[in-house]
Amino acid sequence: MGHSKAHKTKTHKRIVRIASKRFREKGLTGFGIAELMKEAGLTVGGFYKHFDSRDDLVAEAVSSAYGGWKRRVDAAKAGGLSVSLAKLIDDYLSEAHRDNPGTGCAFSALAPEIARSDKQTRALTSEQIRNDIQLIAGLLPGKDKGRARSRAILTFSALVGAMALARAVSNEALSREILNTVAELLKDSA
Repeated sequence: MGHSKAHKTKTHKRIVRIASKRFREKGLTGFGIAELMKEAGLTVGGFYKHFDSRDDLVAEAVSSAYGGWKRRVDAAKAGGLSVSLAKLIDDYLSEAHRDNPGTGCAFSALAPEIARSDKQTRALTSEQIRNDIQLIAGLLPGKDKGRARSRAILTFSALVGAMALARAVSNEALSREILNTVAELLKDSA
């Protein structure tokens, strides 16, 4: 007896959610299909009922991690907490984000690996980076769109790079210094 379409959809989403978190924690090659399916309570053979290939899973799992800032801006527009560039910077360059890569930004956790991924994953990433740059540019003061875009690219790059470095170093004080220094400089330049 087969499972309902709703059950299959729910299971598919659970697999993607687990993979998205584990990839950000362990890297795209640090977490295998067997581990994923075991954690999801399924057999390895069931993987191909949900995905044509590992690359398809990677693309979907990485893509599911994208769009956090847009969701916050959309929530603010719908009457939620307001969003400012300073708040995004503080939240992004926080110790909580540094210490929880599985629930954080896929870019700072996976950028070098995504660069070596398949075309589908890189295309999804390219689109999300464009969206995030546009979102940051919209939060910057001034009417010069070209300058705002340039500053947004610099801001986005500094955020991702600072988080990657803060996670890479073994010295807690240096890690905090990286986060705090970049946050201060970015907010001062805005």
